[in-house]
Amino acid sequence: MRKLIVSAFISLDGVIQSPGGPGEDPGGEFRLGGWIVPYADEHTNQDLQDLLSQPFELLLGRCTYDIFAAYWPRVPADSGSRAIAELFNSVTKHVATHRSGSLDWQNSHALEGDLADAIRTLKRQHGANLLTFGSGDMVRQLLVAGLVDELRLLIYPVILGRGKRLFGDNALASAFTLAHSTSTPGGVLITRYMRNGDVRTGAFEEVD
Repeated sequence: MRKLIVSAFISLDGVIQSPGGPGEDPGGEFRLGGWIVPYADEHTNQDLQDLLSQPFELLLGRCTYDIFAAYWPRVPADSGSRAIAELFNSVTKHVATHRSGSLDWQNSHALEGDLADAIRTLKRQHGANLLTFGSGDMVRQLLVAGLVDELRLLIYPVILGRGKRLFGDNALASAFTLAHSTSTPGGVLITRYMRNGDVRTGAFEEVD
């Protein structure tokens, strides 16, 4: 059974909206798009390289898919991002969408029926792990269904105050194990959390 891995850039107050640039997702009059850019360095780049070094298939919500499809196929041959572009262009892409428009990016397929059921079917199949970037609406639904196996979070030292958040109030209560953590000189925490069953609770001994 393959895993579902969620990779996200997240602020200290849980916002994931429009991290890479003002035009990504200005919905809700969000005006701080591009908030990860000042922190980009060799450490965050290496983390991405490590993440993409293992076989994967992309699992994307429609908004993130449209952003990716407008960018990655057009990366110039001499760009430093060309290796990632070639990888993203070639892998299978599963897209959660209700729109009737076609998915023109090569190797793209629309998920059919109920989202959670479609993901459960994908996870039962043999193949590479499913890797998600962005796609906040979809990820929140997957957290409700308890389908996320691993969280790869880059936590940035900013409070944005408003914007779309990764975690909703109705996510399934789940425990995770911290499998890896490091920090960059700019203060970004690079973390990897693995799903580890149910939340365990207890009580401190009362002192008379």
